[in-house]
Amino acid sequence: MKADLTVDAKGLSCPMPIVRAKKGIDQLNAGEVMELITTDPGSVKDFQGWVKQTNHELLEHREEGGVYTFYVKKAE
Repeated sequence: MKADLTVDAKGLSCPMPIVRAKKGIDQLNAGEVMELITTDPGSVKDFQGWVKQTNHELLEHREEGGVYTFYVKKAE
């Protein structure tokens, strides 16, 4: 999936991946896609909650070898 911005939050514990995600998505225009990469297993639940609260759209989420990748489309 193509992303307009990639935010690398590997090695950070919650809430830092969410903080980085907020800073990242604030740089995007509505409809653009952010890729967030983290290694914190707690980020799965936290990130899904954050997306729901902010009305952004979680396009894809995957885990591979302890690395969690999220693709989020910024809300209109």
